[in-house]
Amino acid sequence: MGVACASMSRTTDVVPKERNQGKNQLRVGRLVKAHGLKGALKLELYTDNPERRFVPGAEFTLQVPEASPWHGKKIAVREYRVMNGNPVVFFDDVDDRSAAESLVRAILWIDQDVDEVEDDAWFDHQLVGLDVVRGESVVGRVVRVEHFPAQDLLIVNPVSPVGTEREVMVPFVQAIVPTVDVAAGRVIVTPPPGLFEELPESDDASSDTSDPEASA
Repeated sequence: MGVACASMSRTTDVVPKERNQGKNQLRVGRLVKAHGLKGALKLELYTDNPERRFVPGAEFTLQVPEASPWHGKKIAVREYRVMNGNPVVFFDDVDDRSAAESLVRAILWIDQDVDEVEDDAWFDHQLVGLDVVRGESVVGRVVRVEHFPAQDLLIVNPVSPVGTEREVMVPFVQAIVPTVDVAAGRVIVTPPPGLFEELPESDDASSDTSDPEASA
């Protein structure tokens, strides 16, 4: 149940316990576009160490829709390059553009040793239950994590008035969740206005409700 992070801004993933028969896995990349005519694919990286992850022979589990011919299969790296500033990967048995296009939007997962955790990486059980702190105040608690191709969301049960129940979806990116302090039992958030509370109506909105004859 690993959590992978991107090198530019944190994009994390939580792997469910049931994935891959209980093994720890990390998401390390997403295939975004076919490149050229020889089976290459451009990568969106979710790892700080692509040169180590994408060595020839490295094998990945594919996350694809059930209807995909690649569903349930693994894939092995043939070659990794950086071309015009973009990471590009070639895989075994993917030899032309048509085969590459069948892999677009696939997410790549790799088995991860428990003792081999990357910087800024956490396990899901470490995240669930942490207090969510904004400024000096606890504004909620992490109850679960939802993971999507672009980013993960911390699902937070906010501190709410008695009798109200709701959940807040917090994008798990460094700009909004700059600090994860497992030892202290908290994550620090800097959310945009309105994420944890309703914004007051503006003066303009209030004026719209005034007596239309008042200005006549």
